[in-house]
Amino acid sequence: MTVRKVWIVGTAALAGAVGFVLLLVVGVFVIAGNLMNGVGGAGKALAKGAVPAAYQTLVQKWGNLCPALNPALLAAQLYQESGFNPNAKSPAKAEGIAQFIPGTWATHGIDGDGDGDRDVWDPNDAIPSAASYDCTLAGYVKDVPGNATHNMLAAYNAGAYAVIKYKGVPPYKETQNYVRTITTLEDSFAAPVNRVDPSRQAAGAIYFAQKKLGTPYLWGGNGTADQGGRFDCSGLTKAAYESVGIVLPRVANDQYNAGPHPKREELLPGDLVFFSDDLTNSRAIRHVGIYVGGGYMIDAPRTGAVIRFDPIDTPDYFGATRVTEDGAKALPTTV
Repeated sequence: MTVRKVWIVGTAALAGAVGFVLLLVVGVFVIAGNLMNGVGGAGKALAKGAVPAAYQTLVQKWGNLCPALNPALLAAQLYQESGFNPNAKSPAKAEGIAQFIPGTWATHGIDGDGDGDRDVWDPNDAIPSAASYDCTLAGYVKDVPGNATHNMLAAYNAGAYAVIKYKGVPPYKETQNYVRTITTLEDSFAAPVNRVDPSRQAAGAIYFAQKKLGTPYLWGGNGTADQGGRFDCSGLTKAAYESVGIVLPRVANDQYNAGPHPKREELLPGDLVFFSDDLTNSRAIRHVGIYVGGGYMIDAPRTGAVIRFDPIDTPDYFGATRVTEDGAKALPTTV
């Protein structure tokens, strides 16, 4: 492939490579016009590595406990609550991977692994308890009109009485935001059942990144003037999408949750592509780049290198995310 050879020979050929990227930018919108289906279906299957391997079986099993729940939704709740940290403790004294407060745990905690105790710090108890509590709430509001899942989540946030009183999600901003956040995050944990709609902002993100080609790498770099305009890998992707109005988290493993996950053969320019030494755990992701087509990305690879084109088909390729504005907004500020 002549084009691929041009991409990697050095600065003398950089102008030709940039020109090709600009053609890809235009192509994003052409492809967008031809894709008719977004994420759909029940989303019962989890995306590859979206949940740490230690909890994958638990989330898949208990996420199907009742019709209002599914594994991707349960994963979204756990990520929102603790970032899958079994030792998390909040200032409000919420504890464990599912962030139960002591009073709620005393009433709704279950012995999920059957070992004779109920331990809020043990994910083998806490994850089943989270699913059980969700489904208990779904049962409380089962006769309320509207979407059963939305009503369940609203009951989780505002209490079942409020959902019954208002005959659906109550008019509380916090509750409405909670329902929207969890159902949006659900997309980032579900394996897509249809093709994923392209991002409207993808072309602008690529345009930003290609202007940074040749810039030296800086660990922790955000591109600020005091850093000489230098970036590390996730600093570059964050700045690229921020240039088109989408604010991503700072680190790569959280950026992975900013939207649904297209398959390798469905990648489009602008998708974020991720790399890890542990292909079973998205929390172990250590590198990210912006896909530009033809099996290549723009990335800030490492100390001593410059922002450049690199191939994505390597043994440590983890997967991809099609960034959405709603997906980015749904991410917790700290996990």
